[in-house]
Amino acid sequence: MKYSSFLKQAEENLVPIFSEIDAKVKENLYKVIEAFRHHRVGVQHFAGVSGYGHDDLGRDTLDGVFAQVMGAESAAVRVQFVSGTHAIACALYGILRPGDELLSAVGSPYDTLEEVIGLRGSCQGSLADFNISYRQLPLTAAGTVDWQGLETAVRPETRLVLIQRSCGYSWRPSLAIADIARIIEIVKAQNPRTLCFVDNCYGEFIETVEPTAIGVDLMAGSLIKNPGGTIVTAGGYLAGKEEWVEAGAYRLTAPGIGREGGATFDQNRLLFQGLFLAPQMVGEAMKCNHLLAHVFDQLGYPVNPAPLSPRRDVIQAIQLGSPEKLLAFCRALQGASPISSYLQPVPAAMPGYASEVVMAGGTFIDGSTSELSADGPLREPYTVFCQGGTHWTHMAIALEEILAAFEELEDGKKA
Repeated sequence: MKYSSFLKQAEENLVPIFSEIDAKVKENLYKVIEAFRHHRVGVQHFAGVSGYGHDDLGRDTLDGVFAQVMGAESAAVRVQFVSGTHAIACALYGILRPGDELLSAVGSPYDTLEEVIGLRGSCQGSLADFNISYRQLPLTAAGTVDWQGLETAVRPETRLVLIQRSCGYSWRPSLAIADIARIIEIVKAQNPRTLCFVDNCYGEFIETVEPTAIGVDLMAGSLIKNPGGTIVTAGGYLAGKEEWVEAGAYRLTAPGIGREGGATFDQNRLLFQGLFLAPQMVGEAMKCNHLLAHVFDQLGYPVNPAPLSPRRDVIQAIQLGSPEKLLAFCRALQGASPISSYLQPVPAAMPGYASEVVMAGGTFIDGSTSELSADGPLREPYTVFCQGGTHWTHMAIALEEILAAFEELEDGKKA
């Protein structure tokens, strides 16, 4: 363990930050426990209903618990959502109609939404196919919201404003709750009927308040990210105003069915337990990111967010500068994983992504980004995006192997 002393010093420097994270975890966990108490969750809620899934007491109770935790009027937590992108698409199709405009307030959307909107791909049923227009407000040179431009951005046809909380595959700061509140205020001042929608992926339990508690009309996310607590096997959610949650649920199922149908396939216990574990798991992921940022900043790499700065999602980005380092990073992290550690990640085309992507994550849940994982598109400046981690100590172990892999790469160049 050649780098042990270097990493130990980094860990000691982060003790005050880790303590602050623990305090936030406690506050969020208290919210979750209060919601469980209020809805009198018991073992009877773990049972599911087969067939149509009508009158599933556990599913309906979970919706109530989730809504309370998120500070929302209503929620739909469903295993039928394939991914966060699917949940977001259901929200968009549930609300938008021909002639409406979708406005992104934070620049380009995440890669997987580009085909949903109709910006690229075959457009088989995209928003563009239904005569729903799209416009985006470019970010400033600093990568922040163009607040001045936003003040006049809403048009009469602007039905929905898309607010992507996380940076995605971009080098911008992710949004704080205060930023989202400011966007809502500016949008509603121009047209109170324009709805504000938040892509909340990677953002749950980062702060002690969620977007729906500060006036967002609707938000969506994935259960194999933060709110699933690393143990939920699949699914996503909608949360927000009753009317708009129902609109998204109609898109998931069918008009007239909405949230009333959909079997949970005996997953209720995991869904409840995952939500209970979520604040702690998010806290561990934030510690992983702080450690990663601190170490790579010390080594001279550009990192986003910067060391010691507040976290706004569970993603830590590092500009590695070369495809060789991106591959070495991902392969070393894969080698430090509990599952499939013997595999070598290679770049490949991924459904919904514009560039080839290399992904590392020996996770128990396939594709889980709440467990320690990393990925990056094969394009300049070869940025790796790390997320998750059930134990910050797992990141410490992985870092030793990553640094060793980088040293081996440099030695190979000198030879």
